[in-house]
Amino acid sequence: MIDIYVLRLPHDDPKKATGARLLRRRIAKDAKKDRPRSPLVLNPKAKMLISQRDRPIVEKRGLLAVDASWRRIAEVRWPRGVQRLLPFLIAANPINYGKPFRLSTAEAIAAALYILGFSEEAEKVLNEFKWGPEFLRINQDRLDLYATASDSREMRELEISAIRSLIE
Repeated sequence: MIDIYVLRLPHDDPKKATGARLLRRRIAKDAKKDRPRSPLVLNPKAKMLISQRDRPIVEKRGLLAVDASWRRIAEVRWPRGVQRLLPFLIAANPINYGKPFRLSTAEAIAAALYILGFSEEAEKVLNEFKWGPEFLRINQDRLDLYATASDSREMRELEISAIRSLIE
C-alpha cells in the first residue's frame, strides 16, 4: 500500500476540497501530523516531470499533494521532498472541467499513482467522487502513454506528442 499524504491549506471550503475528503475517508494521511520524510511532492512549479524513475521514491517514502486553491497557488510554501510536475492532463472536476493542468488534489494524486503503475490505488482515489471515472475516461490514452516514460526527459517528449495530437 502506498502512503498518500495531503497537506491541507485553508484556502477553500473543506466540503468542496478533494484533499479534505481523502483525509476524512482515511485514503490519505495528514502531512502536518504524520510528517513524511522526503516524499515525492506534486508541485505545479517543479522543473522535472514525474516518471517511472520516481516509483521507488513513492514506494518507500510516499506521495504528497498540497490541497490549496489555484487562485492562491503563488502563496504556497512547498514542503520538502522530491518535487515533481505532472504532464499535460485535463481536469474533470466540476470547478475546472475541461481545463488543462487545473487538476484537483484528488485528480493529481490519482494521475501520479496511475503514471507510476498503481492504477488500482488511482481508481480507489477517483471512486470517492462522482466525476472521478470521467477523469480517467478523458485522460486514459494520455495516462497509458505517460506510464511508459522511464525518465523526465522521455515524459516531456510524450507530453509534447500528446499535446500535438490534440492540435492536429
